[in-house]
Amino acid sequence: MKICLIGGHLGPALALLDYVPSHWQVVFLGRQNVFEGDPGLSLEYQAITKRDIPFYPLTTGRLQRKLTKRTLLSLPKVPVGYLQALRYLRKEKPDVVFGFGGYVSLSVGLAAKTLGIPVVIHEQTLRAGLANRFLGRFAEKIYISWESSRKYFPANKTIVTGNLLRKTIIDSLSASKNKKAIGTDPVLYITGGSAGSHSINVIVEEIIERLLGKYTVIHQTGDALEFGDYTRLIKRRELLPLVLRKKYTIMKFIEPSDVGEIYRNADLVISRSGVNTMTELLVMKKSCLLIPLPHGQRDEQIENAAYLKEKGLATVLLQKDATGESLLATIDNIMSHITDFSLNAPVDTSIHLHAAFHVVDLLGSLYEKKEDKKP
Repeated sequence: MKICLIGGHLGPALALLDYVPSHWQVVFLGRQNVFEGDPGLSLEYQAITKRDIPFYPLTTGRLQRKLTKRTLLSLPKVPVGYLQALRYLRKEKPDVVFGFGGYVSLSVGLAAKTLGIPVVIHEQTLRAGLANRFLGRFAEKIYISWESSRKYFPANKTIVTGNLLRKTIIDSLSASKNKKAIGTDPVLYITGGSAGSHSINVIVEEIIERLLGKYTVIHQTGDALEFGDYTRLIKRRELLPLVLRKKYTIMKFIEPSDVGEIYRNADLVISRSGVNTMTELLVMKKSCLLIPLPHGQRDEQIENAAYLKEKGLATVLLQKDATGESLLATIDNIMSHITDFSLNAPVDTSIHLHAAFHVVDLLGSLYEKKEDKKP
């Protein structure tokens, strides 16, 4: 069986790859760069090519609900991505195309439909993304993470699988009580997701010396060359006193295999609230301070943050209220009440720990049925 994975949402794609049988062939279509127009290489490109999986870069545009200058520049790229996907799929001839939503999925899904290749999609969010709602009209199967998404898709081909969790997260659960000592101070893990968050990086930079006076900081910045956050913060680190410098770790990306250990060792996670991050925080039962992306699709990240807050894990700081002073004060307040905080959070029964294994099994069954129907 040959499967074509569509990039854009890297976490669930990597989770799937953790369980794909060795005899399956995999190709990957996705973003080679961090952002449109930014020459920095994306984490998905680096993570996929490191696994020796053929990677085909797509130049495609975003679908947006509001007409802006960015929309006008992005829309002409949609047919370019479609033509690229047609060429790649004709070359590779996969048995199924599997997408995880996001704008990259649209061009590839349409190309697969044109070529008569079965399309399967997976929806991670509590609702449903624009691309997946469109692709759901002709997808062979639709896998969803939450029961709340079911109403957006045809009932006869929709299956609740749960969100796909990387093996490193699952493995970390059994070791969750064996927290590795990283110095004597509480550990903060600050992340903006695989692409990083320029807004969060700038705020952290403003207060980094005061943070390091109390905490050990692991800071994932992303690698958007437009902002140069990683390079600038590395230089800032070199100006710190040696005792503080040793407590500040800066990374462009977190290696997928290291994510579980970093979560396990962190006393507090400070991040955006994308749905894959939300799922991992729920599973790990990690105390977190969330700064939702303010211009996400239909306030998706704000909804995710509210969900984690309801579960007793999250404190929410809105972007419009986020300054160096407010961030520092909020961190200090959380840490003063951190003892056994996450241990008191209830288990979320909607989490399916082995969703990735289940999805691989479903894909295999789908392929076998197709093969059985051949003359």
